[in-house]
Amino acid sequence: MARAPLDCLAMVDTDSAPGAVTVGLLGCGTVGSGVITLLRDNAEAIASRLGTPLRTGPVAVRDPSHERDVAVQGLTTDAQTVVDDPEVDVVCEVMGGIDPARELITGALERGKAVVTANKELVSTLGPELFALAGAKGTRLEFEAAVAGAIPIIRPLRESLAGDRVRRVLGILNGTTNFILTRMTEEGIGFDLALGEAQRLGYAEADPTADVDAFDAAQKAAIVASLAFDQHVVADDVYREGISAVTATDIALARRMGYVIKLLAIAEIDDGGRISVRVHPALVPVSHPLASVREAFNAVFVEGEAVGELMFYGRGAGSLPTASAVVGDLVSAARSTLRAERAPAMDGWPHAALEPFEDTLGQFFILLDVVDAPGVLAAVAGVFGSCDVSIKSVWQEGRQDHAQLLLITHAAVERNVQTTLRRLRELDHIQDVASVIRVEGGEL
Repeated sequence: MARAPLDCLAMVDTDSAPGAVTVGLLGCGTVGSGVITLLRDNAEAIASRLGTPLRTGPVAVRDPSHERDVAVQGLTTDAQTVVDDPEVDVVCEVMGGIDPARELITGALERGKAVVTANKELVSTLGPELFALAGAKGTRLEFEAAVAGAIPIIRPLRESLAGDRVRRVLGILNGTTNFILTRMTEEGIGFDLALGEAQRLGYAEADPTADVDAFDAAQKAAIVASLAFDQHVVADDVYREGISAVTATDIALARRMGYVIKLLAIAEIDDGGRISVRVHPALVPVSHPLASVREAFNAVFVEGEAVGELMFYGRGAGSLPTASAVVGDLVSAARSTLRAERAPAMDGWPHAALEPFEDTLGQFFILLDVVDAPGVLAAVAGVFGSCDVSIKSVWQEGRQDHAQLLLITHAAVERNVQTTLRRLRELDHIQDVASVIRVEGGEL
């Protein structure tokens, strides 16, 4: 049965209520439909919490004839009219992408209107200029839904932990890759089969590049790092590796040693104020809270000087979970509009003082295919020693005249590890450097 139009809100006369705040929507796809559903279904509770109704104005869509799960009034194909409408107090952007979202959001901020967005690509790429504009115009840009869907992580980092020093943030920020790695771990299947299952179930797009090559997670990592350390980090600052090279063998060997493999986003700051932000597969000890995050769920693990360790966990995507974060931001933006409040300052932050990636410390899981001959292990150990990389543990399994060497290093400088790998590939008895995966939650 079709739902009632959004303006028909049970027990709340939004059109006639004095002081009602009007929201204009840019986009009405999966997330936008969820926003409309929650605004309708929770209208009375929202009005009670806000002190006045939150009503919808125009809704910009590409195709008004497209069938939607929720009935919507005020559809338009001209997105600029939403921004220009003098009755729209808050602009909600859920269309995604850089263009035309950039121009529309800029136009709304120029007019002093609060903006709520779920657009991680836009915030992670153009955040500094948008925050500067919002600050100059005395309004706010809210973006809770841009990272980790329903999980409230933006506001805790920006406001709740403002009195603490956050030192490190680790996160599983992409549900698609976490689903794939969960299937590889629990079913013993390879990457291609796990990806195919994710696509059949709707967790992965037909073109999964943004997810499996970690572009999505890197954008979210940039946003999280900016908030954690009060310095602007953009997506291009983030070191990025995807999961397509992770094999069933890697998964099995990791489990044998007491680890699981996750795609982690990691942001940390050293005592000198230099920031490192990276996204890559990592071995995580099974005892670590992030190791138990399964399927398409997300989690963010925060380490602060005063609070110690905190973990935020939940659904990182989906229509209603993401819409819940958007609506939370709409209520916050509406409240600030009514009270003429400014957002927490982000416009005066400097660009991040980044630590060169080659200077970062890390532990490594390295799998070598070698000829099973006397002196091979000694030669391998010699290369590690000459490059100032210490071996923590080594395991060897022979296969006729061939063998595999699995090594876990102690913490070492990235530059030295890369030199080690180059020299290993030059050894006559090394057939292949089969896998190189970082280890987190150990010595660091």
